[in-house]
Amino acid sequence: MRVSGGVVLRRTVTRNARWLVGGSTLIAGWQLCEVSVPILIGIIVDRAVSTGSYAAIGFWIAVLAALFVVLTTLYRLGARQLMFGIARESHLLRDELSARALDRDGIGVPAGRAEAFSAGELLSISTTDADNTSYVIDYVPRVVSAVVGTLACGIVLLSIDPVLGALVLVGIPVVVLGLQITAPMIARRVEAQQEEVGRTSGMATDLVSGLRPLQGIGATGAAADRYRRSSRASLSASLRAARIQSAHAGAAAAAGALAAMGVAVVAVYFALAGDIGVGALITVIGLAQYLIDPFAVLAIVPSWVAEARASANRVAQVLAAPSLRAEQPTGPTQQVVSDDERRVAVSVRCAAHEVLPNFRLEVSAGEFVAVLAPAARDAVALIDLLAGAPGAPAGTVAVGGRFLEDIPAGTRRAAIVVEHHDTHLFTGTLGSNILWGAPEDGRSDPDSPVDVGTALAASAADEVISLYPNGFDHPVTERGASLSGGQRQRLALARALIAAPEVLVLHDPTTAVDAVTEQEIADGLRAVRGEKNHTTIVVTSSPALLAAADRVVLVVDGGIVAGGSHSELARGRADYREWVSR
Repeated sequence: MRVSGGVVLRRTVTRNARWLVGGSTLIAGWQLCEVSVPILIGIIVDRAVSTGSYAAIGFWIAVLAALFVVLTTLYRLGARQLMFGIARESHLLRDELSARALDRDGIGVPAGRAEAFSAGELLSISTTDADNTSYVIDYVPRVVSAVVGTLACGIVLLSIDPVLGALVLVGIPVVVLGLQITAPMIARRVEAQQEEVGRTSGMATDLVSGLRPLQGIGATGAAADRYRRSSRASLSASLRAARIQSAHAGAAAAAGALAAMGVAVVAVYFALAGDIGVGALITVIGLAQYLIDPFAVLAIVPSWVAEARASANRVAQVLAAPSLRAEQPTGPTQQVVSDDERRVAVSVRCAAHEVLPNFRLEVSAGEFVAVLAPAARDAVALIDLLAGAPGAPAGTVAVGGRFLEDIPAGTRRAAIVVEHHDTHLFTGTLGSNILWGAPEDGRSDPDSPVDVGTALAASAADEVISLYPNGFDHPVTERGASLSGGQRQRLALARALIAAPEVLVLHDPTTAVDAVTEQEIADGLRAVRGEKNHTTIVVTSSPALLAAADRVVLVVDGGIVAGGSHSELARGRADYREWVSR
């Protein structure tokens, strides 16, 4: 699919035409009312103040008040329609970007980029850039209303004196066009700025979410240096863009003030010469003052366009990026699951993996396997492989005789669930976070493979539910910030057990709970999963979970160096005992 920033902006305009046309019309009407204010004041001076008629003064003041009522109403109605369009477009773009980011086939490297998007970059694009793109719905009516106001002002001045009208209708367009000389430079610098800022904010998100693995491999210093360099590059790009934008804005402000001053000076000259009256002079002075705002809008258009276009380009890159699956070989070169792999529940093979070179792991159906990986780098790499994370290094995972990427998205959750160490809870309630497809009052579902109460007890999440008077209806804030780390882990484990997949993969599910609760969870996990003959893989260093497993696999430097029961490894390997006792 070929998508460009221009296409995204045009689509933004066309699919919001209803609100854009209505809002632009109302805002243009508001500008015409603004133009009418100095005209009406000039009429009041000529027809009321000069004549000394109190009745005329009262009438024209009432007309002026009515004009302000109309002016305010038009602006409020127009702004409401436009703000609705902006909010709607932001929502639509976020939906599209989120769907693309969550595509089960993953996102490949788009044209014009050297590497795939990181999770942080996708988050930045789906928030900041989606908003910036939608702001074109605000820019269009501003430009339209500024042009309408300038034309109306020029026509009125033309009716007063041809020279005054020519100053506006000819002079202002010439000056505005002259200011567009810097437009290409502004566009380049703003696009570079947004690219650097987006990359830096994305990196910050990735570093915060991956802080624990970084600490595990002792790479926090290197990560901080990398972020510092990116932040400085972002600051430098922002300053370059700010310099050209501020210079352009200063030149535009000076040009606007000089244009208004020129109109006012000429009007005063004509008034002194007797060519125009006092009321007309007041009207011209008022219109000259009014012209400063639309002139400034027309002058700043290059910056607006550059910001919207830069964000739209980043949005287009995500929408047009190829899927990872589409980039994989097909036909005769496509990998085929062997008969041996069909007989096991999970098969992991890596021939040229950067972190897990020549790694091979097979887990039988119904087996409970614990993986001890002292290096966080190895553990994270294995979890990413099993989760089918987009951009994960080379490796193949077969589940129940099917490659992971060949399992349809609608059935993958029944085949395999990977619960990461960083538990993900969402704004809602305890029930909405853990009872996926189960009754939200916590009652047992006869069609569910795992009883809800059993799953809650096995994960010790029933203790969390019982802490709150409203139970499953207790509110949960964003990312589960209102809960402790141990509570979040237990709720996430309960959610995974209720899902009852054929293969459940857990990464350090008990690091934030006490030893007693950890033992309860180990026993409950084995009982619930063993009862259904479901396969379980736990990447952990917990003695309780290691002891509960049928088999323990020790991974050192990206390879399996030993295997056996927890007690066998503890008796036979001093390094194993040391890693477990840390």
